[in-house]
Amino acid sequence: MKTNTGQSGKTKGRGALKAAILVLFIGAAIVLVRYTPAKEYLSPAQVNAILETTGVWAPAAYIFFYAAGVCLFVPGTLLTAVGAAVFGPYQGFVYVWLGAMLGAAGAFLIGRYLGRDFAASLVGPRLQKYDEAIGRNGFATVLYLRLAYFPFTPMNFGMGLTRVKFGDYLLGTGIGILAGTFILTFFIGTLRQVWASGDWSRLNGWQTYLSVSLFVFSFFLPKIARKMRREKIED
Repeated sequence: MKTNTGQSGKTKGRGALKAAILVLFIGAAIVLVRYTPAKEYLSPAQVNAILETTGVWAPAAYIFFYAAGVCLFVPGTLLTAVGAAVFGPYQGFVYVWLGAMLGAAGAFLIGRYLGRDFAASLVGPRLQKYDEAIGRNGFATVLYLRLAYFPFTPMNFGMGLTRVKFGDYLLGTGIGILAGTFILTFFIGTLRQVWASGDWSRLNGWQTYLSVSLFVFSFFLPKIARKMRREKIED
């Protein structure tokens, strides 16, 4: 009995230590990108200058830059805007999506390894049923939250604290961010191309109208997601 109690105490102690490391990591990341000179390197011009030095490896460099940025709490909108401005609406969409997926996976695994044990120790009988429900319906839960535009990076770490399976999380994230990623990269990339060309007559082209329409439509995605979820519950 004493052995089990001692073992349980050690497990909780390790969980608390790892959770403290997670909190310190998140705090240090926020300070790094918001209150140090490092933030000066996050502008499209600076990132583009750095990527130019990588040559044909620029797409891979950007994808890893995006992934690292996600784990360091760099705003996802900023990272996406950089990709759209540098690579354009089409290639930008592909690279942004890949970077977001890699970053989401990394942040989830960090949260899972450092925070799950401590979070599980805090879950009482009342919250346990919700934790178990998330584990059973991981894909649907993640997909709904992504479509509802739940803050990207906090959700990545937060889902790592739950029982959701890694595969369900990746699949729900991959599908859930497709629409928003395409809309934002297409919108920013198109405007960037018009600005760079100096041909303002292109503002009357189909690309501009489509990008603006998609951008406006994106604000209705959360409402659509909530309606679909209610209908599923009623069924």
